[in-house]
Amino acid sequence: MFNGKTLLITGGTGSFGHAVMNKFLQTDIKEIRIFSRDEKKQDDMRKQFKNDKLNFYIGDVRDINSVRNAMHGVDYVFHAAALKQVPSCEFFPIEAVKTNVLGTENVLSAAIEQKVEKVICLSTDKAAYPINAMGISKAMMEKVFVAKAKKVTEDETSITGTRYGNVMASRGSVIPLFINQIKNGEPITITNPDMTRFLMSLEEAVDLVAFAFQNAKPGDIMVQKAPASTIGDLAQALKELFDADNEIKIIGTRHGEKLYETLLTREEHMVAEDMGGFYRVPADQRDLNYDKYFAIGDERLSTEEEYNSHNTERLNIEQIKQKLLELKYIQNELESWNSHEYLSYRG
Repeated sequence: MFNGKTLLITGGTGSFGHAVMNKFLQTDIKEIRIFSRDEKKQDDMRKQFKNDKLNFYIGDVRDINSVRNAMHGVDYVFHAAALKQVPSCEFFPIEAVKTNVLGTENVLSAAIEQKVEKVICLSTDKAAYPINAMGISKAMMEKVFVAKAKKVTEDETSITGTRYGNVMASRGSVIPLFINQIKNGEPITITNPDMTRFLMSLEEAVDLVAFAFQNAKPGDIMVQKAPASTIGDLAQALKELFDADNEIKIIGTRHGEKLYETLLTREEHMVAEDMGGFYRVPADQRDLNYDKYFAIGDERLSTEEEYNSHNTERLNIEQIKQKLLELKYIQNELESWNSHEYLSYRG
């Protein structure tokens, strides 16, 4: 499906956009456009890959004109540009709205204008039952793309989305923090050892995007099933991998942090299509005639469960270690830790 096509990745210099680019670069794609505001990261990517299929566009999703400039002749769009750090969005919520909500509106409007074939918007588990500004802005982003998808026909522009859990070792995740604390001989700081999080590798997250490109229908939210672990077990698994004896320090749950994350709400789980390793959540097709919904309900909502990191497959410490060892990041960190330099540092 990528043969001779042009793909635009917004936020393409981020870890997720970077991985998507790397995967699709292996296809017979004609061109991949990297759209972001970070010229330093773009220059680093240009020097790293030196690939004629790659083209770089400086711009900001907040500015629709810069988005339009990059959208000419594009077949597919993967929209990954976002503010996604929970603390920064809490302090600057309007900035999260400008990028995550209004920026998405700009991307979709420009894509529809240019008759792009397919747009996939990246969302997060924090958008389900959101309690922080980042999650709320992402939940609104989902509402924006679902509403947009209803206004255009599939043969004009197909708009869909993906929702995924924590990507292990990505920027801002706890794994790099824990490893840094281990290497510096500091206590490993845990908010709540019973807190659970989905565990997904970057490669698995990219597989979700590829699956959505091939299987999603307009307005769908595609979700990949994923195992989870407690934060306490994750910290212990890292200690064992690095043969470390750092103290574990419980610091308490931070502002805006959930005890567990949800990938499908009860309402979504009830209507979701189980596709094996994935769920497809179809768009709600109800119209503005709300009166009839006061008389018609669904008893299943009283008994349906959400799909969250508490009730998914729970990995034990050995299983967590095996999943961590699949990550190139962990392999590199272990090699560094076991080098002569660190052996000497550790005495």
